[in-house]
Amino acid sequence: MELQQNALYRMLLDAIPIPVFVMDDDVRIMDLNEVALKLCATEKAALLQQRGGDALHCLHSKDVQEGCGRAPACRQCVIRNSVTKCLHGQTVSRARMKMEFLPAPEQKRAELLITASPLPGAEKRALLIVEDITETSTLRDIIPICMKCKKIRSDEQYWQNVDRYFHEHIGVDFSHGICPACSGEFYPELRSKRSEEFAASAKAGLQTRN
Repeated sequence: MELQQNALYRMLLDAIPIPVFVMDDDVRIMDLNEVALKLCATEKAALLQQRGGDALHCLHSKDVQEGCGRAPACRQCVIRNSVTKCLHGQTVSRARMKMEFLPAPEQKRAELLITASPLPGAEKRALLIVEDITETSTLRDIIPICMKCKKIRSDEQYWQNVDRYFHEHIGVDFSHGICPACSGEFYPELRSKRSEEFAASAKAGLQTRN
């Protein structure tokens, strides 16, 4: 039964079409799927027990002799922080990061979407999914926007409000407020009230000094 479970686990892991790593709380690779193996371009035996930055050839993995996770830049590493967050809080963590790689002919920088999830039934093990969104991010650097109403045109040629577009395509939500200029234009009574309060406050301060 255990052999069948191990075979099913291996089959499911290798069936995922994007790089997946199983990591411990120090971001050491305990296992990985076939796509992740191709991404690292190294024999599996050499990758096991390596930290993520060393295996992925992160530029900062060579900042200090101790390697990945020990350089000052590693404190802001999304991969390390995502693994730590998901293991301590037992929750799924999802974040974007820009990663610089050691000099290579093919690629030196990429934008990645990092998903970290605690692995059920395993003590201090996280499932780390690494998605390369560099091309998608680059294509969205120029977004068609209406010069008057500021709606954004989607790939399907629909015009959407800015907040809805960012929510659906990037997963970002807005917290709404109103700037002083618009507040004065649309709510003049608020501007008048604030002016009266300011004048009263200034007058009280002047009387106090006298």
